[in-house]
Amino acid sequence: MNALNDTGWVRTRADLVAYIQQLSQEALNPANGWENRSLDRYLEALGAWTADMDGYFLSRGGRTPEQPDWSLIADMLRAACFYK
Repeated sequence: MNALNDTGWVRTRADLVAYIQQLSQEALNPANGWENRSLDRYLEALGAWTADMDGYFLSRGGRTPEQPDWSLIADMLRAACFYK
């Protein structure tokens, strides 16, 4: 299994499916420290991170992609676990 913090390997729809399945398994373990454990908090964080993602890319010396790819969707899903 690939590390959940590394989304660079998510290149295809099948990779994203595998990544989502891994997130689902991680969510079952409270010891993983997810900040947003309820669906409403997770979705709120997903929306907030998506709105603010320009800062994520700028802090890494990059630009926000014009079109999302599978890896970006994985980044969004991962960020929602912890974003406040």
